[in-house]
Amino acid sequence: MSMAAAASISEIMTAEFHTSASKQATQAPGVRQLERQRLEANKLAKRLRRHAGQAIADYNMIEAGDKVMVCLSGGKDSFGMLDVLLYLREHAPIHFDIVAVNLDQKQPGFPAEVLPDYLTGLGIPFHIENQDTYSIVKRVVPEGKTTCSLCSRLRRGILYRVAGELGATKIALGHHREDMLETLFLNMFFGGKLKGMPPKLVSDDGRNVVIRPMAYCSEKDLAAWAGVRGFPIIPCDLCGSQEQLQRKQVKQMLAEWQKRFPGRIESMFRSLQNVIPSHLADPRLYDFAGLRPTGRPDPEGDKAFDREEFNELPGADGACAGDVSDDADAGEIITLHRSR
Repeated sequence: MSMAAAASISEIMTAEFHTSASKQATQAPGVRQLERQRLEANKLAKRLRRHAGQAIADYNMIEAGDKVMVCLSGGKDSFGMLDVLLYLREHAPIHFDIVAVNLDQKQPGFPAEVLPDYLTGLGIPFHIENQDTYSIVKRVVPEGKTTCSLCSRLRRGILYRVAGELGATKIALGHHREDMLETLFLNMFFGGKLKGMPPKLVSDDGRNVVIRPMAYCSEKDLAAWAGVRGFPIIPCDLCGSQEQLQRKQVKQMLAEWQKRFPGRIESMFRSLQNVIPSHLADPRLYDFAGLRPTGRPDPEGDKAFDREEFNELPGADGACAGDVSDDADAGEIITLHRSR
């Protein structure tokens, strides 16, 4: 081979090497970004499952042999709840069944095929209840007035009935941490009550146990998870069009507080789990009238003349009461809490 030919081959190989290296350099950032996204999605999944598993264990929401009716509205929160509960069903130390239920309220333009197609694809039992509550609400509630109260009452009654017909022992709703805090402030501001949204309750008809497995989960995490999983979100036109709802105003207030003071949401949620009736003002909860000096020091007593001292706010992902390591599996959490 001539020196000229050898030089030519060398030049070609060098050019190909640089081209290949250039492609790898170009592709590397994209590959690294995908890997970061995968890791973040994995952390998000673990966090949601951990928080849901912890809430279930803390309040004994699901027991062996339960048939859980998962109420699926088509929003991000209920999709996330179903997704997490399906995972827990496969990994929890107890057996329980799941049936997904959607109430088709006959809103104009509602894509009736979306949820049946999605649930059929999952291969799980489901039921679509068709009830035209939309027309009732529009007929009864004057234009411009809030429809939430009547809509909720109608929906609640229907779901309680369906739960009985399906033999469900628990009714699961997708409310998250921020929903619970918003309800607390709504009752304070507009109802004059210190009343929130409990993680578990007996329904007003006395026949059903309602649970909120996502009580410890943040709305931000649920929104992010909906993006990761690509849930077919269905907007609610009935209430979504009412931009001035009081709940939206409270939501905006809480979001602003959290932005200015990171960790405030977590601190406020902790207060729901750390109630001290003797330091409120409800005589039905504490016998103020019967208070007498005991002559004995009380380490938990009031320090009326002491300066208040407060701990620093927790971080943006502050843990709930009884929280455990991020590395703990959701099934392990249920076992851990029930063994205490």
